[in-house]
Amino acid sequence: MYKNKITQALMMSLGFAVAATSFSSFAAQVPADTKLADKQELVRGNGTEPESLDPQKVSGVPESNVIRDLLEGLVNQDSKGNLVPGAAKSWETEDYKTWTFHIRDDAKWSNGDPVTAEDFVYTWRRLADPKTASPYASYIQMTTMANAEDIIAGKKAPETLGVEAIDSKTLKVTLDKPVSYFASMLVHTSMKPVNQKVVEKFGDEWTKVGNYVSNGAFKLDTWVVNERIVLARNENYWDNKNTVINQVTFLPIENQVAAMNRFLAGELDMTYEMPNEHFKRLQKEYPQDVKVTPYLCSYYYEFNMTRKPFDDANVRKALSYAIDRDVLAKFIVGKGETPAYNFTPLATNGLDVEMPEYSKLDQKQRLAKAKELLKAAGYDQNNPLKFNLLYNTSENHKKIAVAISSMWKKGLGVTAVLENQEWKSYLDAKRQGNFDISRAGWCGDYNEASTFLAIMRSDHSQNYPKYSSAAYDKAIDDAVLAKTDAERAADYKDAEAKLAEDMPIMPIYHYVNARLVNPQLGGYPMENPEDNIYSKDMYFIAK
Repeated sequence: MYKNKITQALMMSLGFAVAATSFSSFAAQVPADTKLADKQELVRGNGTEPESLDPQKVSGVPESNVIRDLLEGLVNQDSKGNLVPGAAKSWETEDYKTWTFHIRDDAKWSNGDPVTAEDFVYTWRRLADPKTASPYASYIQMTTMANAEDIIAGKKAPETLGVEAIDSKTLKVTLDKPVSYFASMLVHTSMKPVNQKVVEKFGDEWTKVGNYVSNGAFKLDTWVVNERIVLARNENYWDNKNTVINQVTFLPIENQVAAMNRFLAGELDMTYEMPNEHFKRLQKEYPQDVKVTPYLCSYYYEFNMTRKPFDDANVRKALSYAIDRDVLAKFIVGKGETPAYNFTPLATNGLDVEMPEYSKLDQKQRLAKAKELLKAAGYDQNNPLKFNLLYNTSENHKKIAVAISSMWKKGLGVTAVLENQEWKSYLDAKRQGNFDISRAGWCGDYNEASTFLAIMRSDHSQNYPKYSSAAYDKAIDDAVLAKTDAERAADYKDAEAKLAEDMPIMPIYHYVNARLVNPQLGGYPMENPEDNIYSKDMYFIAK
């Protein structure tokens, strides 16, 4: 948000108003003595086929990876996750409730139209509008933007949202409550602009090749479903002169071994993930290619609390306690992940967690407690529990599901029937509540604890367990209103404690990000904890 973290911390501690006034360019920064390769074409593995390229209608990482190259929000991040200008050249606030953003004079859409403040007004109203049915509608509510909650609930018109264009290049945002990290929230995919004329002309067809208009460093060139998405340089991008990569290709490879083999054959420059079982070998044989970085992500399973017996906390706790997280972290994934007994990754800003009691037991003690809880719920060898476990197609997810179902079978006599679905079907099943227990992963939309904890609020659009707790909601609301970092941290501690008590989800491990990367690829961000990779910031070095 600000020029540097020291300045930010000092000003916030003193209660000063903070303004971002001017910044330099933040595209590819190539060292002066670097010889660039003649060919600047990047091929990235992307895990699966995106469900859409509409920023207000997606919720997954594969979609965001592509959209981040196509569309530029008001702000971006640098290689360390610090906030830097995007479509806005500067911004200011005096009270953290009223924010003013100044759009770049040279910001343009790929069709030559100027990027204006009205583009963001239209986009954010569209995000909040119930007619859009955005899976991320709750995100704009989390910003506390004026009237967002009532608009999402259908009580007010989208035109009442607290955002207005003062003129074509000046955007004013009004929040209901002061949010010091509001600018950081604008990095997120759902807040990236769309071109109103194009959306209204083509409707749902606006994301097709030939219709798609972007304001980022690249434009949509080719989209062959389940095969590839190809992006070309956007000559109208305001910082095109500092962009080096000419073409980006995203391949929807779901199988991690297949992606590994294509990388080793020279067909990929960057994989989406790595096959867990090959990690140690790859690290030994190809150390120059293996990149392991911090990642603000949690891997967990979620219960459908609208279905019996998962409305019973004893059942939920029994299944959670029976998972040997140490075995999973060390031997099933084994890339540096840490066992999770709470939802939010421990490295997240603003977090202070007291670990739940079951985390302090050894696995034998946890299993004994799990058996007691399951028996109290009416399940034992005479009445065994059986349910479906949903995960999206992936060998890594499958291995974890097999291991956990085996732990449940061996330890509790419980049968979990594994059900894998391709990405789009998996997302639809979760949104419609068509699951018993589902694999889930949540990655921070910004580096602050609310990005994780808010999704378990009773009214959040991605609260798929349908968890509802007045005490939990109050803790999250109190955190927003907290006047000090210490008060906010205490509220988050209460929220984490309530999750451990009610167990709507089973935290399993906290991620690291491990992938294979072409060693000739410069500018790869090794210190961005949100793994926000901008292809425009990278370049190929001559061999």
